[in-house]
Amino acid sequence: MTLPAHRGRGSLPGWDPLRELEELRTRMEQLMHSTFPFPGRGFPEAGTEEGAWAPLADVEDTQDAYLMELELPGVDKEQISVEVSDGELDIRGEIKEKERTGVLRRQTRHVGRFDYRTSLPPNVDTEHITAELTGGVLTVRVPKTQEAKPRRIEITG
Repeated sequence: MTLPAHRGRGSLPGWDPLRELEELRTRMEQLMHSTFPFPGRGFPEAGTEEGAWAPLADVEDTQDAYLMELELPGVDKEQISVEVSDGELDIRGEIKEKERTGVLRRQTRHVGRFDYRTSLPPNVDTEHITAELTGGVLTVRVPKTQEAKPRRIEITG
């Protein structure tokens, strides 16, 4: 992601507020992990099973479907379960902690159980949901029903 360059009066050479915010976020995250050591490295997300973390996800609303892209690097498709029930999509699995021979000095990647849940709108075709795992990104396509697709209404008179 490119960021705009700020060139103006009053800017301090060497001062980067975005870097400072990132450092603050990292320090707060470390404090929370040391204070509340949940399995899976973090707080349980709302709507997830206890101790599970929710992967990063993008949800895109296209003309004919909803696309969900979840970041799951290093996860095999056998480790992922995608289910739909009662208008809710549930994606869960587990990333196993890898065996290490050395001393782990820092860990920022998530391990343990993950659980991503979202409510589906009433205009979806749950019988034709597809999921594909490519390059560490799980793409779930939830097609819209024919009635739900936008259509142009002609104005008469």
